[in-house]
Amino acid sequence: MERLRQDDPARIGEFVALARLDAEGSRGVPERRYLARGVDGGHTVLACLPPPGGDPARWAGEVQQAARLTQPGFWPAVQLGGTPAFPWYASPYRPVLPLPAVLAAYGGPLPEPLVRTLGGTLAEALASAHVLGIVHGGVCPAGVLLTACGPLLGCFGATRANPVAAASPAQATGLETGCLAPDLAAGGAPDRAADVYALGAVLAYAATGHTVPERQEIPAGLRDIVTACRSRAPEDRPEPARILGELLPGAAYGALAGATEPISLPGRIVEALSRQSAEVLAAALPTQER
Repeated sequence: MERLRQDDPARIGEFVALARLDAEGSRGVPERRYLARGVDGGHTVLACLPPPGGDPARWAGEVQQAARLTQPGFWPAVQLGGTPAFPWYASPYRPVLPLPAVLAAYGGPLPEPLVRTLGGTLAEALASAHVLGIVHGGVCPAGVLLTACGPLLGCFGATRANPVAAASPAQATGLETGCLAPDLAAGGAPDRAADVYALGAVLAYAATGHTVPERQEIPAGLRDIVTACRSRAPEDRPEPARILGELLPGAAYGALAGATEPISLPGRIVEALSRQSAEVLAAALPTQER
């Protein structure tokens, strides 16, 4: 949990903001995310708002699309509210760490087996969406939310909510520049190939701590598939189903995304998830503080 700042909202609809999800100075976060609780002290949620300077209407439109998703592997947008100038959505709270916080908790790049599990799960989620013609359009390290049962993709539609500006693509979308495919950064429309490029950036980040590492920085076992995902030519990027097969040979399709059983995580990451859960449970509403 990160302390609220003076410019953070005290209330988000019927919820009271308790803390920020993302650390101060976090880069490449295309929406504002808060741990919040009902004013009656009841259920706790993760509440999200448009990014500063973003287009609230475009952002709200993407949230409405995300709320209709039934595909496994996506962070759910369960409750939508607000006004055209101040839209928000909320999801029931569960202990969750954005991928940058996962690396911070672990103390650096993640071990290759965990990178493979995360990447294979995300690839399966994208495959299930792409087959229905759904493009995520916001895959990035901050959009990967790790729970005890595996990763979920949030930040749906960030590149559509904030169209890419050729002069400053990262500022326009809120995403890290390394997550934007060259065709997308040049003004092209988000598509499946751009999702794959961004997934390659996420894999690179998880394995090295950077979205644009040198090839030799990437572990040898991941080097070829990450390089293929990050090909400058969209037609040369692999389909998500192939990525899943490369990362987790023999994995049963449909058994990863949206899993309900805990996955194997390093102790430091489990500790960070547990600590967040305890802090959220102990957090008092402002009116309850003495």
